[in-house]
Amino acid sequence: MALAVLYSRALSGIQAPLVTVETHIANGLPSFTIVGLPDTEVKESKDRVRAALQNAQFKIPAQRITINLAPADLPKESGRFDLPIALGILAATGQIPKDKLDQYEWAGELALTGELRPIHGALAMTYNASQSGRSFVLPHQNAAEAALVKKATIYAAKSLLQICAHLTGQETLPRFSAIAESENEDSVYPDLDEVKGQTHAKRALAIAATGGHSLLMIGPPGTGKSMLAARFPGILPPMTEAEALESAAIQSLSYGSFNIQNWKKRPFRSPHHTASGVALVGGGSHPRPGEISLAMHGVLFLDELAEFDRKVLEVLREPLESGKITISRAARQAEFPAQFQLIAAMNPCPCGYLGHSNGKCHCTPDQVARYRARISGPLLDRIDMQIEVPAVPQQELMKQQTSGEKSNVIRARVTESHKRQIDRQGKTNNRLSVKEIDQYCAIDSTSENLLKQAISRLNLSARAYHRILKVARTIADLAGIARINNQHIAEAIQYRRMDKH
Repeated sequence: MALAVLYSRALSGIQAPLVTVETHIANGLPSFTIVGLPDTEVKESKDRVRAALQNAQFKIPAQRITINLAPADLPKESGRFDLPIALGILAATGQIPKDKLDQYEWAGELALTGELRPIHGALAMTYNASQSGRSFVLPHQNAAEAALVKKATIYAAKSLLQICAHLTGQETLPRFSAIAESENEDSVYPDLDEVKGQTHAKRALAIAATGGHSLLMIGPPGTGKSMLAARFPGILPPMTEAEALESAAIQSLSYGSFNIQNWKKRPFRSPHHTASGVALVGGGSHPRPGEISLAMHGVLFLDELAEFDRKVLEVLREPLESGKITISRAARQAEFPAQFQLIAAMNPCPCGYLGHSNGKCHCTPDQVARYRARISGPLLDRIDMQIEVPAVPQQELMKQQTSGEKSNVIRARVTESHKRQIDRQGKTNNRLSVKEIDQYCAIDSTSENLLKQAISRLNLSARAYHRILKVARTIADLAGIARINNQHIAEAIQYRRMDKH
C-alpha cells in the first residue's frame, strides 16, 4: 500500500478553494478510479495521465489506483488536475521523492506526450496559493499571467519530465520573473479630439469618468455616439494595482479573455444587442463570468440599447446597484464582482431621426413612446446621466481640424478630481451610500429650492434625487470646489434627460 498527497486549486466564482489530491495505490485488480465529485473533464484525466506517463517512460502500476479530490462536496472541473494526479502516482510508486511535494501547489493539463497545456483561472489560483505560503507550479503559457501576483512564487514548466527532473534534483526549475509592465496607455485608445463637435457630450463623458457614473446617449444615427464611447476608456483614471489584479483575475476565468498585454488597461466590453441574459450576467452548469463581470473596473458599452431584449436589460438592475452578481444553480452558487461603468447609446425613435434637421422622421408619438418603453423606468432610474447627442452642424463637420481637447488632457483633469474623491471618502462618488450622501453632498438653501422644483416638475424618485446629488458632487470636484452650489445642481438636473418625458 502506498499514499501520496499533493495540493491544487478548484474554481468557485472568483475564489479558488484548496483541493487536496490524494493518491492511493493498493493490491487488487488493476483499476484507475477518481472520486471527489469530478466532472467529465476530470474523469477523462485518467486516460490523459496514463498516456502521458507511458510516453514519458514511467511505469504505471498494474494495481488498484484511487485518486481522491478533497473536499468531496466541492465540484471539480477542467483538466488542471492532470498534473497533480500524474505526480501523485509517481510519488506513491516511489519513482519521484515525496519530501518536497507539500512545498508546492500544482495545476496543468497534460498532453498525451507529457507536455503541459495552458489552463484558465491561473491568476485566481495563484493569488490564493500565495496566501498559503506555497509556491505554484503551472504551464509556462500561464506563467506571465500568474506572476502578476507580486508576492507569489511561480515555477513555469513545459513538460512533466521537466518537473520530475526538478523534484529528483537532476535539473532545477527556474523561478519565473515577472515581465516589466508598460505604463504608456495613451496609444491604446483612440483620441477624443477625433470626434468633431459634441462639446456637451464630451463634458458629460468627463463627468462620468470622474465619478464613475453610468451614461446614456440618445441621438440620431451618425452623430458620434459609438465614437465617443470607444474613446471613453482613454479618459478614465489609471487603474490601481488592486483594481488591475481583480479585473485580470475575473478575465482569467473566461477562456481566452485575458491578455498580458492588457495589464492595467481598463477593459472595454461591447456585446451585440442579440446577447442573452446569461451572456451579460454569466452562468452555466459551472458558472462563468458574464460581460458585466468581464468589464470589471472598466466599461460595458451597450450600443443600440433599445434593440436589446427587454428581459435581458432587466438583469442589469441589481448589479448597477450592488456592484456584484450572484449566480444560483440547483447544484451550486457563485458570486462574481461586477463594478463596471455602463455607457449606453440609442436612437430617439424607431427610424432614428426624431429631431433631426433633415426632417426624415415620420414616427407618430405612439411609436416613439413604444420604442422608448423598451427601456424600463426602473432601469432608466438607475442610469445616472442621460444626454442628447444631436447631429453635428455641417460647418463643424467640414472642418479639417478639430478644436477639442485631447484625451490625455482630459484624463489628467479627471485623475486629479478622482484622487480628490478617494482622499475625501475612500471611494468614487457613484458608490456613496445614503448616509455618505448626507455627509459629503450637503447643499445650501438656494440649491435645495432648485432641487425641490426639479423633483416636483420631473416627478423624480428618491433614487434619482440621490443620483443628482452624486453627479453634482462630481461636477464640483471637477471644478475643484469643496461645496456644491446651485450651478452644480442645475447642471446635474439637465443630465436627467429621460425624466422629462
